[in-house]
Amino acid sequence: FKEDTEMVTTQALTNIFDHFDRNLLTPYAVGFDRVFDRLQDYTQHQVQSTGFPPYNIRKDGDYNFVIELALAGLTKDDLEVEIAEGVLTVRTKGKKDEEGTELLHRGISFRQFNRKWTLADDIVVNDAKMENGMLLIELERVVPEEKKPRLMKIK
Repeated sequence: FKEDTEMVTTQALTNIFDHFDRNLLTPYAVGFDRVFDRLQDYTQHQVQSTGFPPYNIRKDGDYNFVIELALAGLTKDDLEVEIAEGVLTVRTKGKKDEEGTELLHRGISFRQFNRKWTLADDIVVNDAKMENGMLLIELERVVPEEKKPRLMKIK
């Protein structure tokens, strides 16, 4: 059900951005160019996505998130985590060689993947670590002091 909903959402976004004219909103929205670009990039990345590897996005408190990817059989040396231009990418480095091993049956395959997430401007990636076949990527929403809620002193 979740995959069907995700596919329908992705198709809807793709349809919107295929026919979207951002010039219609420019008189009313200032500084949203990067948002529009990222949403358009999102639809392009999702069309290419295979659904592998399975992952969760967990919220820890008000400002922290963890992306959990199930990667049984892989090690940290098999993976790359890259952050560039507001996009977090996790991918395999290449084929996993099994030198000196004669396989009589191959039931476990090494799957290459390239999974991307578009990050908001105020999200930073703090850490990436492998634990028990899970890649855990820790994210934090960094809110500048001027944007945090505060009480005004009445004079």
